[in-house]
Amino acid sequence: MDMTRYQTPEETESEYIALMGEDLGKVFHELEREVAWLHTKWGEYLELFGTKPSRIELVNKAAPLFFGVVQDVLWEDVILSIARLTDSPKTAGKDNLTIRRLPEYIDDPEFKPSLEELIQLSAQATDFCRDWRNRRIAHRDLQLAIESRAKPLKPASRKKVKDALTSIVEVLNVVARHYLIPETIFDVPTGPSGALSLLYVIDDGIRADEERTERINRGEERDIDLLPRDI
Repeated sequence: MDMTRYQTPEETESEYIALMGEDLGKVFHELEREVAWLHTKWGEYLELFGTKPSRIELVNKAAPLFFGVVQDVLWEDVILSIARLTDSPKTAGKDNLTIRRLPEYIDDPEFKPSLEELIQLSAQATDFCRDWRNRRIAHRDLQLAIESRAKPLKPASRKKVKDALTSIVEVLNVVARHYLIPETIFDVPTGPSGALSLLYVIDDGIRADEERTERINRGEERDIDLLPRDI
């Protein structure tokens, strides 16, 4: 994809089809879009919960219950997305959009085995996500829920998620290079409309609330300090 000019998704898909053929071009384009959106969600998770202890203190001061829910939901959504992207090409007779489908569109006898090997490495790096999906997110394993001696979930951490994402990106980029398409950089800032903007607003709000409380305690409250707010 030419990163020096803006392309619509339709234009990008057409370019991939021209270089890769229709079947591979369409599948590759959709996989790339899925991986890009996954990185966006992971980036938002890290902005809130994986960058600075001060940010966690800030959101806990503002709304600990709400942000506890956000943390759990974002984490499980990222895990689920990784599991989907590395699933079997078919489940219960239904076709899946997954990196494991890519080799079936590759005819090059030298490139195909190396791609399959890289996909296998990615499957290993992401195996913990499918365990979490199968026994915690999509289904609630009964033994895991009630038995203290049940087999625990495979370890999961921010480091393991980062490695899992890297393994998926490596698969996409090796296919892109094979078809002379520039590699895509997925790990980019989300811009001014994401979690960081929310953190600034929360920080401003907490500071304003503390200043209002101090004015009231000093008996120097303003009319606006005591007005009910219709939110």
